[in-house]
This record gives sequence, C-alpha cells and structure tokens, in this order.
Amino acid sequence: MEIAQVLHMNKGDDETSYAKNSTVQSKIISVGKPVMEEAILGILCTHIPESIGIADLGCSSGPNALRVILEILDIINTKCQDLGCQSPEFRVSLNDLPWNDFNSIFRLLPTLYHKIKEEKGGRFGPCFISAMPGSFYGRLFPSRSLHFVHSSSSLHWLSQAPPSLNWNHRMPMNKGKIYISKTSPSSVLEAYSQQFQKDFSLFLKSRSEELVPGGCMVLSFMGRRSTDPTTDESCYQWELLARALMSMVSEGLVKEEKVDSFDAPYYAPCAEELKLEVEKEGSFNIGRLEAFEIDWDGGSDDKQAALQSRGRKVAKTIRAVVESMLEFHFGGDIMDELFKRYGELVDDYLSKNTTKYINLVISMFRKDY
Repeated sequence: MEIAQVLHMNKGDDETSYAKNSTVQSKIISVGKPVMEEAILGILCTHIPESIGIADLGCSSGPNALRVILEILDIINTKCQDLGCQSPEFRVSLNDLPWNDFNSIFRLLPTLYHKIKEEKGGRFGPCFISAMPGSFYGRLFPSRSLHFVHSSSSLHWLSQAPPSLNWNHRMPMNKGKIYISKTSPSSVLEAYSQQFQKDFSLFLKSRSEELVPGGCMVLSFMGRRSTDPTTDESCYQWELLARALMSMVSEGLVKEEKVDSFDAPYYAPCAEELKLEVEKEGSFNIGRLEAFEIDWDGGSDDKQAALQSRGRKVAKTIRAVVESMLEFHFGGDIMDELFKRYGELVDDYLSKNTTKYINLVISMFRKDY
C-alpha cells in the first residue's frame, strides 16, 4: 500500500467528510496555540525580516486548514504593531499528500484575502499562499527559505507501515490486530519504534536544510505519557477498530487474512523518544515539550453533536481520517457497517473508562551554525 496515494482525509463537506468531523483536530490546534505564539515571538525578538517564509505541513482541508495560517499572521502582525513597524511580506506554503482536497482550500482563499484586507488594513504586508503537495519525509522547499514550520495532527502518520510486519503472510506477526496492542509481540513494538525513528529523523534533517538559522518549528501530534507503547492512551482506539473488524470476520463479512495483512502506518511516541531523536539528529534545540489531554470526541459543545452518542461522534471522526486506507484495503462496501460497530464498541468502552488522547506539542529552534 503506497501511503502517499491512499492516505487522505475524507473530501467534500458531507456527513462523513473531514470538514464536518474535525473537532478533535481543532481542539488540538487550540491547546497548542500558546506554544506556537511563544516560538514565533522568540524568532522575532531581535529582527523582523522583510519577507517571512511559513509552511503548514499536513494542512488537510476544511475549517482548520486556514485557521492556523490566520493565527500565525495575527501573531506576527500584532508584534509589528507593538513595534510600530510595517509587517513583512508573507510567503505561506500549505503542504499535504497529493490526494489531499486542495481544491476546497483554494476556494476559500478569496474570502481569506478579503478578510485580511478588511481587518488588517494597509500596514499589513502582502500575503502569498501556495500549495506544496508531497510527503514531508523528504525535502519540500528550497534551502534556507523558511522561518517558521507548523504541523498539527500529522506526524503520528508514518511514511509506511513497518515492512517487516508482513514479510511472511503465512505467519502474521500481529494476528488479528491492525496496530500495537497489549498482545502484540515485542518484535511488533520494535518494528514500529524503528520506523518512527527513521521517519522522524528524516523529517528533522529535511526541515533543518529548509529553515533559516534560528528558524523554528512547532509540531503537534498524538503521543503518550508512558514509555509503554501498549498503554490505552496510545493505542486503544486502534484496538477497538480491530475488534470491530474481527466481529465482521466471525460473521464471514471480512476475510481474516485481510485483517492480518493490514498494519496502520501510525505511531504515537512518548516525550523521551522525541527528545532522543532531536538530540541524535543534532540540528535543533528544544524550546518546549508539553503533553495535553484531549477527549476522544473533542469535548464538543455543539448542540447538534450533543444529540449523538459519544461513540458515534468518535466513529465519525476516525472514519473521516482513516477511511481512505481502509477502503483501499478492505473495500468500500463494509465501511458503514464497520464504523457502526466501531461506534458501539467505543460507547461501551467510554462508559467504563476515562481514557483520553495525549497530544504532544514541541517547539524547536534550528541551531545557528
């Protein structure tokens, strides 16, 4: 399975779209904003360049896609107003994999430009927004062209599932599971850890070449507090999805070998793993590294959403994110039934447990060699 070709959030704006089911991701952006503001002000404290390069990696689509950009522009513009100077020219690049719904973002740009002009007036520098399709596990931008890199809810996606997990189709290493679980052998845990180390190291190296000396990044992704990758906060949403699939196997609706041959290209690291990889790669100093708890359903206050069960809300959120991969592997005809069962399992689990997602937010600054 080529991840770059099959991993994308559900497009459009219907009931299963990412645009309608991204409350959790919005909450993650909110809790990480103070870290982002501190990091941006840190690179502007001594000098405001005439032109600032900004990249949002894994931008996706829907209401969150341009929200982060507006917040970044507001932080910089407010700083310029405090100093009584003209704001810089903004070069903004939105990145995601090629099958992302970039068209929906482009349709929002005229409204965004009009809003910027109305709210910020003549002293606000020109803003040029473009798209950069491609994997962030490799170079995307010219050398020393960026001042600030942001990524939210993206870096827990690996470049691929660990290849070693499926080298022997007759004896699957992680039978009946689609990610790390409490019953997974240590070889599965090690395979995922090694894939994360390889990918994150490449990500850091690539960004170090694209950022100016002293430039910064703020990265936010699903993680865990515990060093144990089998903890519920790290993997139980995948455990329940595997159980939903296996219930369909028991009824002959899904072939068991299909479940055994699917491995999620995902990894939720702990803070110690992040620190180790940053130190090993050597191009960045860590500013802040914090962990935040996020409700599985985003803790939405929306009255319409409140009419749904928590399990159904969680199922719709997860479906909007992973359906493209599951549909490619299992076929689209089982998706409605799969996520119905998944929602029921989530409802039962959350009625007895208080598990939350753990979101790690890290700021880091490129060393000035």
